[in-house]
Amino acid sequence: MPKEETAKEKKARKNISKDPRYRIITGLLLLLLALFLFVAFTSYLFTWKIDQSFVDWEKIFSSPAKEVANWAGKAGAWLAQLFITRWFGIAAFAVPFLLGLCGLQLLGLNPFPSFIRTVTLTVIGMILFSVLCGFFFNLSFGYLKTGLGGGHGYYVAQWLSAFIGKIGTGLLLLLATFTYLIFTFKGLWEYLVSLFTPAPATPSAAEEIPSDKTENSEAEAEEETTLSDTNSIELTLEKTSDDTIFPAINNEEPLEGIPEEYAGISSDEEELPEEILARFGPYDPHKDLPGYKFPPIDLLTDHKSGNIEVSQEELQNNKNKILETLKNYKIDIDKIKATIGPTVTLYEIIPAPGVRISKIKNLEDDIALSLSALGIRIIAPIPGKGTIGIEVPNRNPEIVSMRSVIASKKFQESIYELPIALGKTISNETLVADLARMPHLLIAGATGQGKSVGINAIITSLLYKKHPSELKFVMVDPKKVELALYNKLEKHYLAKLPGEEEPIITDFDKVKNTLASLVIEMENR
Repeated sequence: MPKEETAKEKKARKNISKDPRYRIITGLLLLLLALFLFVAFTSYLFTWKIDQSFVDWEKIFSSPAKEVANWAGKAGAWLAQLFITRWFGIAAFAVPFLLGLCGLQLLGLNPFPSFIRTVTLTVIGMILFSVLCGFFFNLSFGYLKTGLGGGHGYYVAQWLSAFIGKIGTGLLLLLATFTYLIFTFKGLWEYLVSLFTPAPATPSAAEEIPSDKTENSEAEAEEETTLSDTNSIELTLEKTSDDTIFPAINNEEPLEGIPEEYAGISSDEEELPEEILARFGPYDPHKDLPGYKFPPIDLLTDHKSGNIEVSQEELQNNKNKILETLKNYKIDIDKIKATIGPTVTLYEIIPAPGVRISKIKNLEDDIALSLSALGIRIIAPIPGKGTIGIEVPNRNPEIVSMRSVIASKKFQESIYELPIALGKTISNETLVADLARMPHLLIAGATGQGKSVGINAIITSLLYKKHPSELKFVMVDPKKVELALYNKLEKHYLAKLPGEEEPIITDFDKVKNTLASLVIEMENR
């Protein structure tokens, strides 16, 4: 009966797997193996004929007196014959590349942004290139025994040729190669399309020359005038761009240190951007995705929440218990008033003269105990009022649905840059804030206090208000739970680093580069 692994042995094995020394040693071994195979493969291209009789497995351990020409010895000759002649031909050089890549990954020196993507493309490229060599070069007059494509490339090409013919095989391989290049080099398809697409026509000087030209001298004069106007337009646009960044400058006051070529800009030249704006109209980012439709409100659940129902008995009981608790600590109250909200009721109290606010605030736990409430909140004092607030959860709280706040008039008619619907206030009014006016926003709290609800409310609000051309999200979710449902927004709202496969970042190591790129974008803006 096999002996079960003890907890101590499991812990030791786990510690070994996390020990960076083992990663370094394994990475160095893979790099050395990659170098050994590269030397063996390179030597095999020149010495394969000489070593034909020593490439069998049983002859590797033969007498040391029998030497091979391969620079990596008998083992190198056998491995080279296995990978190059029997399998992938010259495409087998991808094997030492993959081993070296794995070694660099373990050492933390991987030069490629996505390790899995690089490995996948390399393996596919090795197989495809082997078949291409086997088809186009066949046996290559016996070079390497099975040609440049190796045994794999030669026999696969022969099978395809017998199945769909030479022409069909050639077309299939060309399609596979083109598809592979499209997935390997991003932007290749756009570049190829641009080669065959004429550049958009721009207003030229010749278009502004009158058709009734009388003399060559007049035509040349008009052309020079038009060209000078064009240059002044470009100069003024650059100046306008600068003015939008720096404070406005009074042009009537003389400024020192201005180059002479910029000193003579006239008022007519400064008005040219307005002429361009009137001619072409303002830029509309929505035209980038003209077919996009905002999500309908019906996607959100309707909880059919009606009027807030808090019985008079509940209000009176809470009021009496609050007054009784405060009286036990010799705190007199002049007045108490209740404001009913959707989930909590605010009791505003006016303490008697001489009562310290801190004394009431320290009784938060005692008041919660007397009310048999899960938790209360004391606001001491309420901003803008001379009262102290005690928020008590309602016995039957109303569900504040996302649909009700999104459909509210206040949110729909909001003119904020980044409006977010956060819920309802104590007076049952929709609370809408502008995320653009917040330098930073931190959502914190204990488990079950609604952090995830708050994040989803912010994202939902922005999705219902902003076009994809106006908004992009960078989402980080190491737990792979909270934000996984937003993967479907990849092509519209999610921004990611070039070369990344997943739109939502789940690897801590990639967060640093992502945040650095965001800082660069902020500085550019």
